[in-house]
Amino acid sequence: MKAKRLLVYFVLICLFVGIAAIFYYQEAQYLLPTPLPAHYQSVSLGEKVKIGTGFPINYDKPVILHFFNPQCPCSRFNMDHFQRLISKYEGVFNFYAILQTEDGIGAAEEFKEKYKLTIPILLDKQKQLATACGVYSTPQAAILDTKGNLYYRGNYNKARYCTNPESNYAQMAIDSLLSGKPAPAFVELATRAYGCELPNQSLQTNILF
Repeated sequence: MKAKRLLVYFVLICLFVGIAAIFYYQEAQYLLPTPLPAHYQSVSLGEKVKIGTGFPINYDKPVILHFFNPQCPCSRFNMDHFQRLISKYEGVFNFYAILQTEDGIGAAEEFKEKYKLTIPILLDKQKQLATACGVYSTPQAAILDTKGNLYYRGNYNKARYCTNPESNYAQMAIDSLLSGKPAPAFVELATRAYGCELPNQSLQTNILF
């Protein structure tokens, strides 16, 4: 009888640990700030982003770089919000989706088709764009002015599902830039990275679709 009780307790403990692990990996870990990577190079607001010639970014309008990882649940939850921004601001901003993945060209094609995107998709070779913008987490937005200076880098919203209009940080930055104002000073929730770390391995190519 005692052995049966011990077995029941053991099974219940295993179930509890399993549920706790699932909750952490699917939800709780994304409530914490993304760890700052070793050798991180900060890029300050107002600093010119040194992207290089390998990425065909057009500065005839302000630029929005959307950093996305297909394996990141936070990136996937954010896509509806990002698509609404495209619908609202395409034509006054140049949008680019910066794909952080180790899977190559096929992943970019699949990403574009899945979300019915008409904007350019860039594969980020060796995280060059991410490093140039000081991005180390997804999803993140980097907004550049027409001179290529960093106007905003940070989260789209403090809420995982981007449903709180009072904390739509990226949209607030967009509207502020369109109004010709200096970059707004946001609370730490806007600029401290939350979400998924970038993939570890370097990518092999950068392709524009």
